[in-house]
Amino acid sequence: MNSGKKTIEVFIHGKKAGRLGLAKSGVYVFEYDGKFLEAGFSLSPFHLPLKAGVFTAKPEPFSGMFGVFSDSLPDGWGRLLIDRVLIKNRIDPGSLTQADRLSLVGRNGMGALEYRPENSFFDGGSKASISMLAAEIKKVLNENYTGHIEVLVKKGGSSGGARPKALIHIKGEAWIVKFPNSNDSGDSGRMEYEYSLAAKKCGIEMPQTALLENKYFGVKRFDRRGKKKIHMHTAAGLLYADYRIPSLDYMDIMKATLMLTKNMAEVAKIFRLMVFNILSHNRDDHAKNFSFVHDGEKWAVSPAYDLTYSHGFNGQHTTVLLGNGLPGRKEIMEAGRLAGIKAAEAAKTYEAVDAAVKPLKKYFR
Repeated sequence: MNSGKKTIEVFIHGKKAGRLGLAKSGVYVFEYDGKFLEAGFSLSPFHLPLKAGVFTAKPEPFSGMFGVFSDSLPDGWGRLLIDRVLIKNRIDPGSLTQADRLSLVGRNGMGALEYRPENSFFDGGSKASISMLAAEIKKVLNENYTGHIEVLVKKGGSSGGARPKALIHIKGEAWIVKFPNSNDSGDSGRMEYEYSLAAKKCGIEMPQTALLENKYFGVKRFDRRGKKKIHMHTAAGLLYADYRIPSLDYMDIMKATLMLTKNMAEVAKIFRLMVFNILSHNRDDHAKNFSFVHDGEKWAVSPAYDLTYSHGFNGQHTTVLLGNGLPGRKEIMEAGRLAGIKAAEAAKTYEAVDAAVKPLKKYFR
């Protein structure tokens, strides 16, 4: 593998969207392809509007990369796997540019963006059972380098988040399976599954979920619709928010939702999700745990994901509400008013969520 790549081409739905390059200043620049300008759409409306010219990324928080392309880069578990394979093959992970890493993502990233030239460095076997993946993941977590680590990369190297994941197919449909990390309790899979059921019960849009082998949480991918890939953009990437630390207020997300979708119904989705996170003690509600999808015509709030009990940042919500890391009903109702949601609707949402999360309180600790 030749590292140090400075330019890469970006594709979506089989069409060249533009070219991404590393400038001498150390930040990336991007220019839309001329044909894409005629019939495409803005990949990131707040920072990459669909118009001619060269765009320059901000130095932070994505180390000089555009937020929308940073969304494609694996972090946490996915990056750990890739770096271990690089080391196994005597390649210094620190020698890779972000363009190199996008080349490793190639056609296999979350969402619809693809990157060329694609590096086939991690091509490997793709057949593996859930139990085999679980066993190999346990070896990695126990610092035991495994001969099957390339399979793990193939199955989950493009994923984000701290928990081990595998991208698999169930009856021809794309799913994500989560496995416990070293700090998780033995019931983490069942807990997230029950959180998903509670979320659906109170009207939150969720993908299909399942408890696989009675212990692993599985969720159908919302960025795949048959063979079609759906463009997705996290709130972190959209708003240039650092997901590693508290960087957003729920009001920021609701305002951005209205600007992006021009639809109060979508704002209401974020409001409902916010209420769920607060009442269900899901405090790991960082900027990457909110996303938007583009179906080829318009933007919308994505189905919810990563809903489970969590302590958050120093015991408080990572995304605050009206500056409060431990908000209650008072802040929720005021946020609804400021967001343009009628008081009766906000109250109805609160009561529905409150009723749905009561069975989850057995997990509060």
